[in-house]
Amino acid sequence: METMLTVERLGKSFKDKQIISNISFEVKQGEIMALLGPNGAGKSTTIRNIMGIMYPDEGAITFRNSTNNEIPRNKIGYLPEERGLYKNVKVMDILLYLAELKDYPLNRAKERALEYLKKFGLEGKDNVSVEELSKGMGQKVQFIASILHEPELLILDEPFTGLDPVSQELFKDEIRSLAKNGTAILLSSHQMNLVEEMADRLFLIHRGTKVISGSLSEVKKEYANFKCTIHGSNSHQVLESLPEVERIEHSEEAAVLYLSKRVQPAIWLRNLPEQLDVQELSIDRISLHEIFIDIATDKNLLKEAGELHA
Repeated sequence: METMLTVERLGKSFKDKQIISNISFEVKQGEIMALLGPNGAGKSTTIRNIMGIMYPDEGAITFRNSTNNEIPRNKIGYLPEERGLYKNVKVMDILLYLAELKDYPLNRAKERALEYLKKFGLEGKDNVSVEELSKGMGQKVQFIASILHEPELLILDEPFTGLDPVSQELFKDEIRSLAKNGTAILLSSHQMNLVEEMADRLFLIHRGTKVISGSLSEVKKEYANFKCTIHGSNSHQVLESLPEVERIEHSEEAAVLYLSKRVQPAIWLRNLPEQLDVQELSIDRISLHEIFIDIATDKNLLKEAGELHA
């Protein structure tokens, strides 16, 4: 796959505070790359540098063969975290205006706008002013604006904010479809369950520097230990006696056992004692959400699983 976006050794400071340092990653054609991190990690600063809203103090940003201020912005779609639609303007007018700013043919833009309004349940809303829309509807319109001009690179900053589950599914389907058709997508979101469903690769930053990068499967394999959830009435003493258990979350009816790095699940399950009350059991790796929480809160509970710097 062709590399569409290259971010190389990016650094940015405000006064004496370093916001991001030595940030490097790529986004390839047809892939969904997740840019993750807690609030204040430097995600928005990174995105704003890519978009040319501000410029880095160090490093380079390359879109195909164009670098920094030479990047053709009409080839990029951007859904910002802070929403910015003109409230007293009609939906179709704002969509066509934004398409025109991207040098996109207006006849084609209107045709695509009507198609997307119908797809997202907004048919007949083209002559309604933005201020009359609900928060979720407004989010759909802004998403349409970011993809209307058929961008080669699409940057989505918290795209699922304000959406109900049905609308989230619509967005997920459309994002996957865009990627399948060759759009390179950089996705930033705090909804780890959605990221885990969609992302091909991820890049997680904390305090302005890289913590983890790689494919989701690589991150899970290298960083995430297995956990076992057992439903049944078991004392804490019995659970503590089980081998290779590093941490236990226990309630009256269930327990979550966090297992050591070296555990082989099939062998471990065969060696469970007969006196263990098992009404229901599942075993899997810890979720991306749990990895994120561990890093964001500096608990370092997962350190023994190793860190991936791919």
